[in-house]
Amino acid sequence: MTLAAATNENLAQISNVLIYSAMAVYTLAFFAYIAEWLFGSRSKVARTAAALTTRPDAKKAPAVTVNQAGGTAVLERPKVTVRAAAGQRDVPDGPGAHGGDEQGDLYGRIAISLTVLAFLVEFGGVLTRALSVERAPWGNMYEFNITFSTVAVGVYLGLLALKKNVRWLGLFLITSVLLDLGLAVTVLYTASDQLVPALHSYWLYIHVSTAIFCGAVFYVGAVGTILYLFKDSYESKLASGGTPGTFATSVLERLPSSASLDKFSYRVNAAVFPLWTFTIIAGAIWAGDAWGRYWGWDPKETWSFITWVAYACYLHARATAGWKGRKAAYLALIAFGCWLFNYYGVNIFVSGKHSYAGV
Repeated sequence: MTLAAATNENLAQISNVLIYSAMAVYTLAFFAYIAEWLFGSRSKVARTAAALTTRPDAKKAPAVTVNQAGGTAVLERPKVTVRAAAGQRDVPDGPGAHGGDEQGDLYGRIAISLTVLAFLVEFGGVLTRALSVERAPWGNMYEFNITFSTVAVGVYLGLLALKKNVRWLGLFLITSVLLDLGLAVTVLYTASDQLVPALHSYWLYIHVSTAIFCGAVFYVGAVGTILYLFKDSYESKLASGGTPGTFATSVLERLPSSASLDKFSYRVNAAVFPLWTFTIIAGAIWAGDAWGRYWGWDPKETWSFITWVAYACYLHARATAGWKGRKAAYLALIAFGCWLFNYYGVNIFVSGKHSYAGV
């Protein structure tokens, strides 16, 4: 074994250690997010939600307060958001997973710190994997998975850094990241190897990197869409005089309003859609260089186009007054389902020129 080969093998082993270490830290963050939800004062949240959602002057509701060492610490009152369509519910955003409770907020901050640490460790794992193969770490599904989860967490932390109200996303994101990494290291793992000839191109850095980023952002939008559907049902039940279950109440009343979740998902998907369009165009150009044709209806190409059409239909429906809300949300989930099948289904179960799964 040459010195270079031995060095690459050592780097691959370091990458594996870092990925497993990131999983351990993500697990700690997962429990911290759970603690944020559990230790947030559910009874206090219930009182606050009732006061803010049932009073006709909800916009003038007092700030949420918590006791602190004999004094009073005032937390910022949730912003009141209104649906774009006239005549719909006017419901304020919930206080967050911590429920306006100081102890719950502390656990939430710990969870964010652990998420940052895990992100840095996982990024180190992706970087050392790239060094071990001396190329971009996107040659097979294992490498794509570890990079995808890193980017997804990076998008979440980036939104937090921009002061966006997305801390409610933490538990759902970290849960899926752990599942993704678990799948990567147990089922999809592939030893470091060189690329097939068709992938030796600078378009690998352009096309695949944008595909990974788009997938991560689409995922964030899909989580927001799913939570919107639950929150919309919860608000509808309250508006009709119904009484949701205790568990649903303790969770859903802390989330942003359905209007905020709907707007968040739409903006996220709309912002990344042009980049997904560029991803498909870049892939076509790369196909022209590699195979002598720009489009051949390969399964991966076909499902990329189907995903593009699905998201285009969602954005069009969301911009049409008659399709706002739940109908458009269902289209968004169908579109993300197409993206998931394009990645997992096509790569694993369908043969084609893009069969680089490595499993």
